[in-house]
Amino acid sequence: MKRIKYALAVHCGLIAVFLLQGCQTTSDGNKADPRKSAEVRTQIAAEYIRTGELDAAKRSLDEALAKDRYDPLAHMMMGVLLQQEGSPTNLAKADEYFKRAVSLNSSDAQIRNNYGRYLYQMGRYTEAAKEFKIAGTTLGYNQRAWSLENLGQTYLKLNDQVNAEKAFISALQVNPNSAIALYELSNLNLQKANYKVASQLYQNYVKVVGVNNQRAAALWTGIRIAHANNDNINLQVLVNQLRALYPDSQEYRNYLQLQYKTEAVWK
Repeated sequence: MKRIKYALAVHCGLIAVFLLQGCQTTSDGNKADPRKSAEVRTQIAAEYIRTGELDAAKRSLDEALAKDRYDPLAHMMMGVLLQQEGSPTNLAKADEYFKRAVSLNSSDAQIRNNYGRYLYQMGRYTEAAKEFKIAGTTLGYNQRAWSLENLGQTYLKLNDQVNAEKAFISALQVNPNSAIALYELSNLNLQKANYKVASQLYQNYVKVVGVNNQRAAALWTGIRIAHANNDNINLQVLVNQLRALYPDSQEYRNYLQLQYKTEAVWK
């Protein structure tokens, strides 16, 4: 799960982006619009989830659904809340809320993306890919690159490297600075022995994240690319960085074990 966890960290967890808005009071005898009330309570719940106040979020979402039981975003956010809590009982309940949200608004890309993330977490990768593909091909969706990154990582879980590569290329077309897409495409090209392409993608990845902000896995990718290109100077720089930053990592153990092995093992 480490790849999707990295994506989640980059994008601030499981929560859709909502702006907290004020709720106007009504004049005597006038009732607030139920839909608007549900919307405001859902936005408040999103902020509670962001700050880890899950019980307050649940109360706010209960109020939202009492105001408008057909509000798809309230159902989606309830699914996000239950997924965030993470117990087996609540994870099971989350599925029903996500399904209800999709049935109420099947064209909402944010709902599709969040449901896909839930399905990915549950190991239901084929279903997750379907949701990410819908979100990732919804023009105008402001997190479309994110959905395409998720789609690519899901295809990797399905051992479908061809479609994973297509998804990551699409993510770069939407966001040329997608660190996830650059990293994964570099790895995929390394595996195919396309060392020149892998090297360029890796260099672009380093430019995006910063030379001192690479994860152990990324440094290991850079090491293998440098080894394949007989770039011993850069290889040693990356090895030193891996040893200094991640001495207990599996990647550094890999280096120690494989440095005297055959070429095939390095790929």
